[in-house]
Amino acid sequence: MASLDIVQAYYACFNHKNWDGMLALLHPEVRHEPNQGDVRVGIEKFTEFLGNMDESYEETLTDMVFFTTPDDSRVAVEFTVRGIYKKAEEGMPEAYGQSYKLPAAAFLELKNEKICRVTTYYNLPLWLELVSKSRND
Repeated sequence: MASLDIVQAYYACFNHKNWDGMLALLHPEVRHEPNQGDVRVGIEKFTEFLGNMDESYEETLTDMVFFTTPDDSRVAVEFTVRGIYKKAEEGMPEAYGQSYKLPAAAFLELKNEKICRVTTYYNLPLWLELVSKSRND
C-alpha cells in the first residue's frame, strides 16, 4: 500500500474517532514528536496520548492537503483543526466548551507500510488566545 493511502486512512480514522484503526497503522515503536513537550516512543505512550486528547478535545481536521516524497517514505499534510476544548489539561486555560479553528501541519515517516514517526506543528500562542477569551467575548 502506498504511504499516501496509509496516511489518508490514518487521518480518516482520526476524524471518525476510530482510535484502534489509527493505532493499527502505527509501527510498534512509533516516534511521536508533538508541537510542545516530550517525544513519545511506542504504541503504549501514543495510546495514552490519544486517550488524553479524546478526554480534553473534540477535534476534526478539514481542508487537508497531502504531499509525498518521491521515494514514498514520507508524507506531509497541512490542515485546519476545528475543535472544542472540553476539559482543561494541566497548565492550560480553563475549559468550558470553547471552540477553535487553527491551521496545523504534520510530517509522517513510514517504514514497512507502518507509520513510524508523527511530528505535529501548530501555533500554540494562537490556540491559547482562542481558548482564553472570556465567556462574554
